[in-house]
Amino acid sequence: MKPLPIVESYWVEEGQLLAGEYPAGYDAETSRRRLEAFLEAGIRTFINLTQPHELPAYEGILKDLAQVYDVELLHRRFAIRDHSVPSSQTMTEILDAIDESIQNGSPAYVHCWGGVGRTGMVVGCYLVRKGFEPEEALRRVADLYQTRVKIQAYFLPTSPETPEQFDFVRNWWEDAPSGRRPRYCEG
Repeated sequence: MKPLPIVESYWVEEGQLLAGEYPAGYDAETSRRRLEAFLEAGIRTFINLTQPHELPAYEGILKDLAQVYDVELLHRRFAIRDHSVPSSQTMTEILDAIDESIQNGSPAYVHCWGGVGRTGMVVGCYLVRKGFEPEEALRRVADLYQTRVKIQAYFLPTSPETPEQFDFVRNWWEDAPSGRRPRYCEG
């Protein structure tokens, strides 16, 4: 098993897609140390699901580390309000960004603040895209989430977090390998 850069993360697809909490810290030194661990684990793309005002930005540190490590790093933000769900179009854009990153040999890290609600929902939809039935995808997300070390005082027992996020995965559809028919309706 490929090592984890931080204990609050898990491999969805080993060496290709990692998911978890906010990758930086609340000060520059901690942020740099944590982000270096991601680079050492091979991560080259950061898919950020937080809103700009939620947490300290880390893009500047990534830019510096890209020069130090002589690698190309990409940061993409797809802001989803905490405890909420995105539009179907935004979810498709997120999943396309993950797939594009992996196809280009640039392992991706998808995260929100705690790595629970928004992250679990995206991972669930990603698994549905890869051919999992929705309930199977949600079980897989739950199993992966439970591998995290429970060091947070507020550790939540499930991922995704809200009923709306679970339902979003249950109703997610695309032209998936499973041949599922469209069921999600925005209204």
